[in-house]
Amino acid sequence: MQLDVLVFAAHPDDAELGMGGTIAKLINSKIKVGVIDLSKGEMGTRGSAETRKKEALKAAKILNLSLRENLGIKDGSIKLNEKHINAVVKKIRQYQPQIIFAPYKNDRHPDHIGTSRIVKEAFFYSGLTKVITKLNGKIQVPYRPKKIFYYMQNIEFYPSFVVDISDTFQTKMESVLAYKTQFFNPESREPETFISQPNFLKFVEARAKNYGFRIGKDYGEPFYSEDLIELDLSNYIFSGEVK
Repeated sequence: MQLDVLVFAAHPDDAELGMGGTIAKLINSKIKVGVIDLSKGEMGTRGSAETRKKEALKAAKILNLSLRENLGIKDGSIKLNEKHINAVVKKIRQYQPQIIFAPYKNDRHPDHIGTSRIVKEAFFYSGLTKVITKLNGKIQVPYRPKKIFYYMQNIEFYPSFVVDISDTFQTKMESVLAYKTQFFNPESREPETFISQPNFLKFVEARAKNYGFRIGKDYGEPFYSEDLIELDLSNYIFSGEVK
């Protein structure tokens, strides 16, 4: 299977929280999107690896993903090393996406930082002929995507661009709420966490409203690019977007 877009995340629910609306918007435009979680989230205070897996599959159906995989890296140990880089390189070469997404380089959770660093290096090394990886016993062909973009998690950054998710915000939130063990549930008897507080989901919506407002839309998701991005002003002028 060849994908158009491949999203990497440290844990199940990270991709949905960071860019679930954008994923849904791309898929609505007939773009093939896959998500690969690096760990099973087994170190989380609430839920278990088994429940997280079920929730991830439910979220994948809500978003209508073409692919949902898990690399099985130990949760809490997502560190930059050759083994982890090669695991991501293999997936990039296997699915040959045009664009990949990763968490932003700075965050409160060390696993998010580790994932960002691993994916950034894998993005580069996947294009080198002397980096050898095998799939099903066969040497993979070197391949490098066109772009890598970073999505926002806890710590904010000044975005390079914002995607209008006004039409897909509700789908995003449905995919987030598929992880019922992780977020606010008055019937849960598990310990409260940073993301299980009632105000956390309000924060997710408020952030989307904030970035939506800044581009003149109802909801938006911010992204960062280390490279310059080409902008065709004629598309905006003739579509009436410039005001």
